[in-house]
Amino acid sequence: MPPNLPDVVLWSIPAFVLLTVLEMALHHFHPDEDAAGYEAKDAVTSISMGLGSLVFDLLWKVPIVAIYTAVYELTPLRVPVLWWTVLLMLLAQDFFYYWSHRGHHVIRILWACHVVHHSSRKFNLSTALRQPWTSLTVWPFYLPMIACGVHPAALAFCSSANLVYQFWVHTERIGKLPGPFEYVLNTPSHHRVHHASQGGYLDRNFGGILILWDRLFGSFTAETERPVFGLTKNIDTFNPLRVATHEYAAIARDVRAAGSWSERAGRIFRGPGWQPAATAARPAAPARERTG
Repeated sequence: MPPNLPDVVLWSIPAFVLLTVLEMALHHFHPDEDAAGYEAKDAVTSISMGLGSLVFDLLWKVPIVAIYTAVYELTPLRVPVLWWTVLLMLLAQDFFYYWSHRGHHVIRILWACHVVHHSSRKFNLSTALRQPWTSLTVWPFYLPMIACGVHPAALAFCSSANLVYQFWVHTERIGKLPGPFEYVLNTPSHHRVHHASQGGYLDRNFGGILILWDRLFGSFTAETERPVFGLTKNIDTFNPLRVATHEYAAIARDVRAAGSWSERAGRIFRGPGWQPAATAARPAAPARERTG
C-alpha cells in the first residue's frame, strides 16, 4: 500500500504566488539599482515554462512510475515511512539530487534539459518557476533509492519537498544569512552563484537543500563579486517553445555537421563546450554556453 504523503508542491502554490507578488511589489516600490529585478516578458515566460512543465511531467510520469514500480517490486528491501526514515530519505534524495544536478551541467544531452532553468537574465522568484519540459533525463539518478526499498511515492514526496525548498533561494532581496546557515544550507547567496555566467562562478553550488555536498565534493564557491545572470551566450527569446528546445536543436545541428561517429558521440555526451581535437585550437566554451 503506498504511503499517504501530502502533495507538497500543490499545497505550496498559494505561497509561491503570494511571495512572487510581494517581491514584484518590493522591486517596484523599493528598487535596488544593482539587482536584475523583473521584466514582464521574462516573468511571463518563466511562468509559462512552469505551467508547461506540469503538463509534460504528467506525460513523463507514466514510464517513470512503471520503471520505479518494477524495481521496487523486484527488490526484497523495504524502508518504512516513519518520521525518522523520512528525514533519512530526504537526506538521501538531496544527495542524489546533487549528482543529478551536476550531471545535467557536464553532459550536453542532459544540459539541453536543464539549460531552460538558466536561460533567464533575471534572478527572482519567478525564475524558480522556469522549469524544463524534458525532465525524463532525471529519473535514473534516483534508482538506487528505489532499489534500497524506498517506495516511489515516498521518493516523489522527497523530490517535491526539495523543489519547494529551492523556490525561496531564487531572489536578490535576501543577502547573506548568518554563518551556520550559509555553511550548511543552500541559500540565496549560494544559488546566485549557481545562476551566474562569470567564469569563476560557472558550474558551482549544485546543492538542493544542503550546500554541504558542494563543500564535500569540491564544487562550492562563495559569492564575492555581483553575479551576472543568464548564459554565456544568451538566447534572446521569450518564446517558451524555443526556450524549451533550443539546445536540442543546437545538438542536432552539431551532430549533422560532425565528421565522424566519435565526434557525434562527443557532441551528445561530452560537456556542452566540448570541441573535437581537430577544432580545439580555440579555448573550449564553458559548460554554461549554448553551443548553437
